[in-house]
Amino acid sequence: MFTGLIREIATVKSYQNNILTIHSKHPTKLGDSIAINGVCLTVIKVHTDGFELELADETRSIIDESKISGKVHMEPAMMMNDRFEGHIVQGHVDCLGKVSSIRKRENATDFIIKVDKKYIAHIIPKGSITIDGISLTVNDVSDDTFRLTIIPHTLKNTLMRDYQVGTSLNIETDVFARYIDHILSHRSNSKKSMSWDDVDKMQMSY
Repeated sequence: MFTGLIREIATVKSYQNNILTIHSKHPTKLGDSIAINGVCLTVIKVHTDGFELELADETRSIIDESKISGKVHMEPAMMMNDRFEGHIVQGHVDCLGKVSSIRKRENATDFIIKVDKKYIAHIIPKGSITIDGISLTVNDVSDDTFRLTIIPHTLKNTLMRDYQVGTSLNIETDVFARYIDHILSHRSNSKKSMSWDDVDKMQMSY
């Protein structure tokens, strides 16, 4: 699990035969989970100046491989004793989005992001979303776009400062919205939900 708080701007050294080599100051161990631009990957080799990660076929079928080149957002998996900030991020990219508009404001910048309409149900006004691994708040939502208002601190400390109209984005929607939508959409095809009497009977059997 991740929080969407970027710990380092790392650099991709190479990407060959599904192996991604990262230059990073972060100390890692074999088997560690690391999010690169919002994609949860596993460390398979450690170097003195970074580490290697392997991308599965499923991952490569979803992401835009241009997102694993040059500078990238890096976040190690959250530890049990860490302070919880940001929001719950799984590192499972749902879809790709594109920057459709950038509007400067007095003390912030609005980014309008376009996504496939089928993912809009999981993007909640004033809810959380992960963009290239960054935990952000959705301001408002339309039929196939949503708006983010980014403060100067976030622009300065993330790669969003370099985003332009047309930039491709890894998007992970809100995990709770996905769970609720899945449960509700499959309820009509499932057995009747348990009553409280059913729950009591189960508890009494132990």
